[in-house]
This record gives sequence, structure tokens and C-alpha cells, in this order.
Amino acid sequence: MINFLIAIGVIFALSAGWIWVQQAARVYAAKHPELGAVKEEGLGCGKSCGCKVGSCDKK
Repeated sequence: MINFLIAIGVIFALSAGWIWVQQAARVYAAKHPELGAVKEEGLGCGKSCGCKVGSCDKK
């Protein structure tokens, strides 16, 4: 049972840590606009479409 609770704790800690990293990156990007637009994972165009000035058209 203790292994189960440890596993839950580790998963929660990793998830919370990743959320903190994303938030820190957003704050840093907001303070440094000269570095360009932030590209977050999972957003924007993928491999199956072409980007054109703010839109994503399927190929």
C-alpha cells in the first residue's frame, strides 16, 4: 500500500512541477517580448496542415 501512495505522490509532484514550469515560462516570455512569440507544445499547426498568417489550413 505504501508503494501505491508513493507512486501517487510522485505523479502528483511531477504534474504540479510541470504546471509550475509552464507558468514560469509564460511569465518569462511576457517580460521578454523581444525573444518572439511563445510556441507552446500542442498548439498551432501540426504536420498535416500549412500555416498562413494566423490560420491553419489542411493540406
